[in-house]
Amino acid sequence: MGKYLLKRLLVMIPTLIGVTIVVFAVINLAPGSPVEQKLQALRFGGGGNAATVSDGSNSRGSSTVSDEVLAALNKQYGFDKPLHERYLKWLGNIVRLDFGESFTYEEPVIDVIFSKFPVSLQFGIASLILSYLISIPLGIGKALKHGSLFDTSSSFLLFVAYSIPPFMLAILLIVFLAGGSFMDLFPIGGVYSDYYDDLSTWGKITDRLHHFVLPLFCYTVGSFTSLTLLMKNSLLEEIKKDYIRTARAKGLPERAVYLGHALRNALIPVVTGLGGFLLVFFAGSLLLETIFQLDGIGLLSYKSVLARDYNVIMGLVFLQSVLFLLGNVLSDLAYVLVDPRIDYT
Repeated sequence: MGKYLLKRLLVMIPTLIGVTIVVFAVINLAPGSPVEQKLQALRFGGGGNAATVSDGSNSRGSSTVSDEVLAALNKQYGFDKPLHERYLKWLGNIVRLDFGESFTYEEPVIDVIFSKFPVSLQFGIASLILSYLISIPLGIGKALKHGSLFDTSSSFLLFVAYSIPPFMLAILLIVFLAGGSFMDLFPIGGVYSDYYDDLSTWGKITDRLHHFVLPLFCYTVGSFTSLTLLMKNSLLEEIKKDYIRTARAKGLPERAVYLGHALRNALIPVVTGLGGFLLVFFAGSLLLETIFQLDGIGLLSYKSVLARDYNVIMGLVFLQSVLFLLGNVLSDLAYVLVDPRIDYT
């Protein structure tokens, strides 16, 4: 097992390098670099009035600033070197865990990312826990009562919930429950109220929970729907096997056959998703964060792409790739814990 884990960790290195090369090349070759955006700020912000007009030989929209200003901007942002040299420099900094400085926020990238963690992390962890707490018992219940009115009606509700896009569900909830046109039961905007600091400890908890209800529901509804059906189908498939027929032949009650024998093996497909729990650190939805006015990772990613904040984009891609690959390794470990028959040696 140790050799297998070591091999998987070593394979992560070239995988990460390949991902970062592709992303680095794409974002650097795309039009609209930070230099171009800075030049626009100089023109429209009044800074261009003090700049000398060049001879027009510069491309990329630099005709309104002098060559000296353009060269200084390229050097400031590191664009005075070829693409491969810039990548190697970035890769060398990553080895030292230096993600550079954000062009937009003018702060270290790691500080910018960590500043957005609280919102995304809270909703990511809460939605992950709720998804499994709801889907596993519900899936087992549907399998135990397969074909019943409960199974049919719950399946209909699950398919309806799954078919509604989260952002559309968010709009409907705001309209009907958050003072849009009907009831005003829940607040929107942020994760706590303006008077949060004046509340007691219990008041702060209830205030946060009050703000969490609608966004958390939208984050959770799609994931627990698919997990529930996966749990049910996996359990129904498991009870068709020979060892289940043997358990029934021994006279065991149906509940003991399901929960004592079939459940552990039925959980194997479900636990594959547990490795992805690391990605809750970067759980973010642009549309949901925009609708509910949450300043999280999803909104940061979108703004960074628009602003061509290369260092933030690369930092997010690198960290998400690392967590995704580590999650795959943890999924393999979860397989072993659930099913001892699996041996990676």
